[in-house]
Amino acid sequence: MKNRKYALALDLVNDPVLIKEYETYHERIPTEIQQSIQDAGVISMQIYRFENRLFMIMEVDDQFSFERKGEMDAQNPHVQDWESLMWKYQLAIPGAKPGEKWVLMDKIFEL
Repeated sequence: MKNRKYALALDLVNDPVLIKEYETYHERIPTEIQQSIQDAGVISMQIYRFENRLFMIMEVDDQFSFERKGEMDAQNPHVQDWESLMWKYQLAIPGAKPGEKWVLMDKIFEL
């Protein structure tokens, strides 16, 4: 089966100091966080920023599902600590469900 790609969006608190801190954290994420992402079946992940809007592209393998990743994350204290820390910088994007961070985007064009 072909690898799948997902696009997700998230907003940051619109504060230049906090945005810089957020980027600094992502220059070298903890090994445990990187391992948890890979263990969930994520082959590659990129995050782009414009102002306070983030855009993530994830390429995943056959074993990946958002449900499975959520279950794995809920059982991983390192991920829980990381996610709690990141909430200082992140804002739910308009249209997100309560407690939802990254929102899955719909592909509307491909060439």
